[in-house]
Amino acid sequence: MSDTPHVEKTPTETIDVPAMEQQAAKSAIQLSTESRGKNRRSPITRRADLPMARRVVVKVGSSSLTSIENSIDENALRSIVDALGRVKAQGVEVVFVSSGAITAGLQPLGLSRRPKDLATKQAAASVGQGLLISRYTDYFTRYDVTVGQVLLTAEDLMRHSQYKNAHRQIERLLDLGILPIVNENDAVATHEIKFGDNDRIAALVAHLIKADALLLLSDVDALYTRPPQDGGERIPTVEDPITDLEGVEIGTIGRAGVGSGGMVTKVQAARIAASSGIPALVTSAANIESALAGDDVGTWFATTGGRRNVRLLWLAHLADIKGTLTLDDGAVEAIRGRRSLLAAGVTEVSGKFTAGDPVAMVDSQGKEVAHGLINYASDEVPGMLGKRTHELGEEFGEDHARELVHVDNLVTMRPRSARTKLKRTV
Repeated sequence: MSDTPHVEKTPTETIDVPAMEQQAAKSAIQLSTESRGKNRRSPITRRADLPMARRVVVKVGSSSLTSIENSIDENALRSIVDALGRVKAQGVEVVFVSSGAITAGLQPLGLSRRPKDLATKQAAASVGQGLLISRYTDYFTRYDVTVGQVLLTAEDLMRHSQYKNAHRQIERLLDLGILPIVNENDAVATHEIKFGDNDRIAALVAHLIKADALLLLSDVDALYTRPPQDGGERIPTVEDPITDLEGVEIGTIGRAGVGSGGMVTKVQAARIAASSGIPALVTSAANIESALAGDDVGTWFATTGGRRNVRLLWLAHLADIKGTLTLDDGAVEAIRGRRSLLAAGVTEVSGKFTAGDPVAMVDSQGKEVAHGLINYASDEVPGMLGKRTHELGEEFGEDHARELVHVDNLVTMRPRSARTKLKRTV
């Protein structure tokens, strides 16, 4: 199979590329002591080992399943179901993360383009989710496979009680021999449907169920050094997501303009998985058979860390940051040395937050150093800045004689030694 995909240039929606660049570049280093002893990596260490995986998460993008003109691509769905059905028949536990609900609902609603307003997106998703799960139910029947729908939001994987419920549901479905089909619950979203959430959800679900591998499938067969039509070369393996992606141009949407993230969110999701001990393969849906067989296709993201506490994984990649603390050089060094953040090392605070909210920590140049859950509200912190712990106790009482952010509630962000270029596909 050729390494050069067919690329069509189509108009796209406006995308906040700088924001996605910042998000995609983050690779958290866990500092919590509570996860020690759980730092196991996947037994799958090479792409060729994929046939030995016993539990996999497979995510397929909207552009590979649906189109605005024809709603659901029946041939594409059958091809994917055939591949997953055969793998499941071999005893592999499969969780399928399927995008496409919004696009599948456009034609039945008489819409000629992806809507921009939230209410219409919700309406399209409500119709499209039903259509997709109906097709999957019918097609998997040929393999005597029963499917179960699991609708999640990023919030479901952030809050402890909801996270436990999601984990229990998917594990029980797998125990019963059911193939879970996961999708973001766009139909009831209470905020703007997020950019690339199904990619991030796939990475978090892989972590949730301790999958052996994550496959991220779209309409592009691999990550390239630059657009293939401009002479770009396939990147077969990413060992270090910082140095190995230096100078790489990453496209932001798929061929049909129906997806929500493009390759940049695949790379981000692959990094999330790899940093938590799960290898990831990024390739095209057309390569699904070859990918599951361990053939040399796509781009393989090797693991860069071990299994971690999901709360800290959320804190690194998904938390809604409420404020910012600026640190002096000593505090930055302490944070990177696996120590709690004390008020004496903070020079400035901004934002509005309450105790327990996630905040970002930056150095004197404004570069992000860490995320953490702060122990105080934003109106309390200014009066504490620069003071030592015993001084806080004497001035404000014993309740204030403690750290601003405890090390168990803190993750650092890996510093960037290279810059990955994001390029709009137009």
